[in-house]
Parts: sequence; C-alpha cells; structure tokens
Amino acid sequence: MWIAVTIFAAFIQSLRYVFQKKLRTGALRTAAATLSRFFFAWPMMLALALIYGVLRDFDMPGLNAEFWAYGLAAAMGQIAGTLCTVALFQHRNFAVGATFKQTEVIQTVFLGLILLGEGVGPWAFAAVLIGVLGVIALSESPEVEGDFRARVFNRATALGLGSGLLFGLASVGYRGAALAMEGGDVFLRSLFGLALLTLVQTVVLLVWLRTREPGQITAMLREWRVVSLVALTSMAGSLSWFTAFGLQKAALVKAVGQTELIFSFLFSTFLFGERSTPRELFGIALLMLSVVFLILTA
Repeated sequence: MWIAVTIFAAFIQSLRYVFQKKLRTGALRTAAATLSRFFFAWPMMLALALIYGVLRDFDMPGLNAEFWAYGLAAAMGQIAGTLCTVALFQHRNFAVGATFKQTEVIQTVFLGLILLGEGVGPWAFAAVLIGVLGVIALSESPEVEGDFRARVFNRATALGLGSGLLFGLASVGYRGAALAMEGGDVFLRSLFGLALLTLVQTVVLLVWLRTREPGQITAMLREWRVVSLVALTSMAGSLSWFTAFGLQKAALVKAVGQTELIFSFLFSTFLFGERSTPRELFGIALLMLSVVFLILTA
C-alpha cells in the first residue's frame, strides 16, 4: 500500500508543477502562480477534515504554541520554496527544474549536521559528493556566456538549491507541527493542520499580491480552471505524502518518491516538447544515483 501511495504522490506532485508551469508561462507572475497552489486547497481540506471527523466521531485536534511555531515556519518555507521552483522553470527546462528540487534530500545531511549535530558516515558522505558533481553538471547554463564560474554560479543554480533547502526546512517544520497536535488520528491531524496552514499561506500571498502586484489576483481568477487543477493536485499530493510517511519509514518513502523524476521526464518530453542536453542527462543520472545511495547508506 505505501509503495502505491508514494508513487501516486510523486505523480500528482509532478503533475501539479505542469499546471503551475502553464500558469507561469502565461499571464501570471511567479507569486500568483504560487498562490494557485493554495487558493482553493484549504477550504477543500477543511471540509474533508470536518466530514472525516464526524464520520469517525473525532473532535478536531487540539492546537498549541508549538504547533504554530513549527507550522508557520514550515508554511513560510514552503511558500519561498515554491516561488523558487516556479521561477526556476523560467530558466531551465521542466525536467531539470524538477530535478533541482530533489537536492532537498542531499541538503538534509547538512541540515542535520548543523541543526541536530548528526554526522554521516563515509559512504553517505561519498553519496553527497556524487550529488555535488551532479548539481555542478546541471548548473552549467548553456545560454550563459562566459567562463566556468559564470556558467555554474548563476540564477538557476541559486533558485534550484534554494528550493531544495527551503523544502527541506518545511518538511522538518510540518513534521514538528503534526507531532505537536493533540487528538484524532494521523489522517485527521494532517487534514486539519494542512488546512489551517494553507489558509495562512493564502492570506500571506493575497496581501503580497494586493500590495505589490496589483491585477495579479484578478488574472489568477480568470485562470480558475487551471488554478482549480493546481489546488486539487496540491491537496492530493500533500495528503498522499503524509499518508505514506504514516505507513512506512521516511527514508524508504523518499527513495520510492524519486519516481517523480521519471514522470517529470515524461511530461517534459511529451507535453512541453523539451529536450535535455547530454550534460543535463548526465547530471540528472548522478543526482539520482546520489539520492538513492544516500538513502541506502544514511
């Protein structure tokens, strides 16, 4: 069951980025395309939480200061990570952009060392080095003229690595928030907690767009059909990941979750007509090898 749920989560997540890429390449700017992920998702999740609670005779989970501390940090990290990912699609093709996000797994090693004092063994460190080589291969931007430094240290690299870091921090925050909630079961806590935090994200982005990018909210509402698809896939993906983590160890779930890259390649090739260069394919292969190796040895 957990394998099927994880593969479904990977597919839905990749599909969501397809819809967001279509929005971003149209009339919407990055922040508005990011808001599309949250705008309709929170009321659907809240309604599902209420219905599920009634059917299972559960009260809504209790909230406390620890939940809000972890949850708000995670919510803001997820917004920033999504902004980076959506903006990245403007610089590199869909498959490479989705692969950059996978550095979340590799960067967790360094986050664990810095924040928790948890080191890694020699084999895990070797996996990280392989990942670094893959990132360097992916980072070279063929459309940027100049020396090696200019081609590697560019805006696409910063956006890609930044999205991985922010999503890694968001994952830690969401786990802390879920553990801090009281009552119900794992599924109800996930539904209720995600609904509240997604509402917070919606309000933050609405305020930003209203004050800094007038007209973008109206432009997003005009694209309500695609926005609704983004919201549905966002909700389904988030709940699937939470369910998978409840059924199996996170390391194994993340390993199977790398199938997202396969779906990204398929979407990139058949929907967008994009082609990856041999260097990008080599970098993606190294990064995939590094992620799997890291999970198996950590």
